[in-house]
Amino acid sequence: METVIEIKDLVKKYGENEAVKGISFEIKRGEVVGFLGPNGAGKSTTMNILTGYLSSTSGEVKVCGYSILENPNEVKKRIGYLPEQPPLYFDMTVYEYLSFVYDLKGVKEDKQAHITEVMEIVDIEKVSGRLIKNLSKGYKQRVGLAQALIGSPEVLILDEPTVGLDPGQIIEIRSVIKKLGEKRTIILSTHILQEVAAICDRVIIINNGQIAAMDTLENLSGAGTGEYLIRARSSFSKIKDIFAGMGRIENMGHAESGTVDVKITTDTVADKRAQIINTLVSNGVDVLMFRPVEHTLEEVFIKATGSAETEASE
Repeated sequence: METVIEIKDLVKKYGENEAVKGISFEIKRGEVVGFLGPNGAGKSTTMNILTGYLSSTSGEVKVCGYSILENPNEVKKRIGYLPEQPPLYFDMTVYEYLSFVYDLKGVKEDKQAHITEVMEIVDIEKVSGRLIKNLSKGYKQRVGLAQALIGSPEVLILDEPTVGLDPGQIIEIRSVIKKLGEKRTIILSTHILQEVAAICDRVIIINNGQIAAMDTLENLSGAGTGEYLIRARSSFSKIKDIFAGMGRIENMGHAESGTVDVKITTDTVADKRAQIINTLVSNGVDVLMFRPVEHTLEEVFIKATGSAETEASE
């Protein structure tokens, strides 16, 4: 897939404080990526550099092949940004506001057709004539999404898009974001880890200005951890002898009579499933249950950052 966002050796200093410490990552076309980090991790700084609100100290940021330093206007044309507090003008109607944003962005498409299309995408046509100040929080958030879509940007950056919404509104906004992700590249910054699990294809976790973890949700939660749970009709001592030298072997107790539950943590993250099962069978051990250990996104986050705090706003 084509690389849409490329960040290489990005550094941002505030005086002597280094908020971002040479991070690098790429995001491909059509990916929905969760961007996570604890308080003060450098996440918001990175997003502000990407959107052109801040300049970097050093490093390179490219969007659709354009450098944010050399071609900032070309980059901004290709990014739609929804900050945590949507930049709404409450005394305008929805259509008036989107018309204002259209003019501000210098969009060349047919104005009425384009605004109508955007309103249909986020399902706000029925409130197009209402004052924004009279809308519910959920509809205000939809209007914020609509302004980000004006100009048909290839990339959407969404910062806490469901903060302050009730459960029903959260479900609605998540559904809209998933739909938008079918045709656009999206970076989703949120402290709600369930939201990442529900929407994102991949996760980037930043901590102390550095990338702490970066992979698909599947790989972060299970595959590639090198941890396996086994229930076997055997004794712990026999299992331990069989796998001596492979890694850490832990006795997890006896869930069934005549069996033992064992956790094997191998010395490598390479897939050892076939090797482990074949080794047990060849040693005459009946395997009743076998599965890789799966971790929740919360567990992955805490392991990567050493923090249970997921709110990340500098």
